Amino acid sequence: MKLDGEYSCAAYVFKASNFVMNTNIFRGGYSIKDQHATHFLTFTVCGWIDLFTRKIYKDILVESFQFCQKEKGLILHAYVIMSNHIHLLARAKESFWLSDIIRDFKKFTHNQMMPVIQSEVESRRLWMLHQFKYYGNRNSKNENYQIWTNNNHPEECITPDFTQIKLKYIHENPVRAGIVYNPEDYMYSSASNYAGLKGILDVEFI
Repeated sequence: MKLDGEYSCAAYVFKASNFVMNTNIFRGGYSIKDQHATHFLTFTVCGWIDLFTRKIYKDILVESFQFCQKEKGLILHAYVIMSNHIHLLARAKESFWLSDIIRDFKKFTHNQMMPVIQSEVESRRLWMLHQFKYYGNRNSKNENYQIWTNNNHPEECITPDFTQIKLKYIHENPVRAGIVYNPEDYMYSSASNYAGLKGILDVEFI
C-alpha cells in the first residue's frame, strides 16, 4: 500500500493500531481457549449506559442466569450485577462450551430487555433507543439495536491466588461504588452466599 507522503511509516502504524483498538470495542481482544476452565468475565452495556438501575432489568438477568445454570451447563462461582456491567467467575460443564453459554445469555437477555426499553414503562426509552441504535449501526453484524458490547474480556483463572483476587474484586464492586458498606449487604452479588447467607442465585464455592 502506498502512502501519500503526508504520514511517515510510524504514523501510519499508529493510525492503524488506533483503528484496531476502536473496532475491538465490538470484536473483543480476548478469547476463551479452554472452554471448561474457570474464567473471570465482564459483560458491559454499550456506552456504559446505566440500564440496570431498574429492577425489571436485573430480574431478567437473574432469571436468565438461573436458566443457564439449569439448562445450559453454566457453573457460576461468583457474580455481581452493577448498573451498567456484570462480573462473573464462571465455567461450563463438560458437555457444554462457555462461549456458547455467553452468546446465548447475551442474545436472550437482549431480546427480553428491548421490549421493556421500547415500552411506556421506561421513561428513558427515547434516549436509550437512540444510543443502542447508534451502537448497533457501528457493528456490521448487527442491523438494529445493540445492548451488550461484544467484548467479554475473559481471563482464565490459572492460579488460586489469581482466582481469589478476582473473587474479592467482584464482591467489593458495590463497596467501591459507594452503594453499601459491606459486600454481603448488596443483593445482586454472590458476596452474601460466601458470607453464609442466602443469595438470589446459587453458586458453587471456589
